[in-house]
Amino acid sequence: MNDHLKDKEHMDLPSAGFKSSDLPPLVTDEPPRVLIAGAGLAGLFLGILLEKAGIPYEIFERSAEIKPLGAIMSLSPNILPAFEQLGLYKELMSFSKEGLYSTFYTDRLEVIARHDRIDGDLIGYERILFARPQLYDMLFRQIPSNKIHMSKKILSFQQNHEGVMVRFSDNSTTHGDILVGADGAHSAVRQHLYKTLDKQGLLPKADTKAMSRGYISLVGTTRPLDPVKYPSVLKDDCETSFILGDKNSPYTWATFTIPGNKICWNVVIQLGITEIADDQFRSSEWVPEQNLGMMDSIRHFKTTYGTLGDLFDATPIEGVSKVYFEDMLFETWTHGRTVLIGDAAHKLLPSTGAGAVNAMQDAVLLANHIYDILPTSFDNIKTALNNYKEERFDAIKDQYPQSYISAKLMYGHTLSERILRQIVFNWMPKSLRNKQLAKDTGYRPQANFLPQAPKRGTLEIIPQWPSKRVQDVKEDTKDANAAAAAV
Repeated sequence: MNDHLKDKEHMDLPSAGFKSSDLPPLVTDEPPRVLIAGAGLAGLFLGILLEKAGIPYEIFERSAEIKPLGAIMSLSPNILPAFEQLGLYKELMSFSKEGLYSTFYTDRLEVIARHDRIDGDLIGYERILFARPQLYDMLFRQIPSNKIHMSKKILSFQQNHEGVMVRFSDNSTTHGDILVGADGAHSAVRQHLYKTLDKQGLLPKADTKAMSRGYISLVGTTRPLDPVKYPSVLKDDCETSFILGDKNSPYTWATFTIPGNKICWNVVIQLGITEIADDQFRSSEWVPEQNLGMMDSIRHFKTTYGTLGDLFDATPIEGVSKVYFEDMLFETWTHGRTVLIGDAAHKLLPSTGAGAVNAMQDAVLLANHIYDILPTSFDNIKTALNNYKEERFDAIKDQYPQSYISAKLMYGHTLSERILRQIVFNWMPKSLRNKQLAKDTGYRPQANFLPQAPKRGTLEIIPQWPSKRVQDVKEDTKDANAAAAAV
């Protein structure tokens, strides 16, 4: 155990075991100490924001080492202003390409539809695409090394009006004021919290259901490619292609060019269409050898760069990952001093790249509400965490039907889904589609405690909750200036 955790083991808390106590709630002018479970995108982004806000925090990651999926990732204008606030936008763009258009093909490479970007003057930003590990590495480097602890798997936690105590698998403990479950779709924090609430009869029935799985994907990124053979890799923007299998082949495969003369690819199978494909993907182990076996069965699929096999041969097999597309919107996000963000609170289908964007938006808004906690007391903490959910929940809930539709359009192979794709891609007026996209990109939360990013584009931005603390400081400053002027 490191020295910091030893110190926390011996904190002078009136109730070290966190049993019931008749002592009055603790109140202090010091900012709350935040314990973040999970060093994924949500946990790292929250840590960076708290670092900027001067709020003490530590991140605890269950793995000894994190190896992000070598997959394509997309960020929309909905989160890019926050990157500007944090001074990370320029570096982000250095390993990204703008997604100006995407083309959909049949498995014979016949064009189904082509989608161009919305007017850049309206939106102000372009959707960007890149390899996920590069974003992860950039965010990880922003966290001071003494504030992130690896191989710290959470077994349980206890909380009361005095604080929260977390116990890890190595039998060490740590104490804090707030526990944030940013530990993914199968969150240990959520599981322990829900188990406790269920015993008390406080867990909604909806939160006892299992997440649904409708799709499974293989993802990978090639080594640098020869631009003579693959001239598209030299383009400034990302060339995006989706190829849809016929009615007897429930696969969708996609390719994306990224900086470094590389191509990201993914192969998505819709479960429940053919028995052979279901058995193959469900029974396979998550190891390189089994992934290679699945890849061999689809090497002949055509792409605009040759066959999938050509891209597979240029991809390190250890970087190929198998991913379930799960979805679930949990109702319980917070209880006492504990709060959930990202996939721990809501797992969206990744068809629109919304998962990572929403995880980081969660971090922005939670950081805003934690910043407003003054003084630090149990009641103020509960109020702040409840306000976070109240501000955030409807925005997430609205995205669920959209993520379902997007998944059906890109990955669906039933007859009804093929008909829907034909209607949306070829019969729906482009103006109507762009109107909806413009509406979706108007939600752009930023950190209230940092200078606001310059407004880009003419689109009207959806307002967010103001910071009470920032407003109070402005009022105090105004009153002080008025008093000084009177003297």
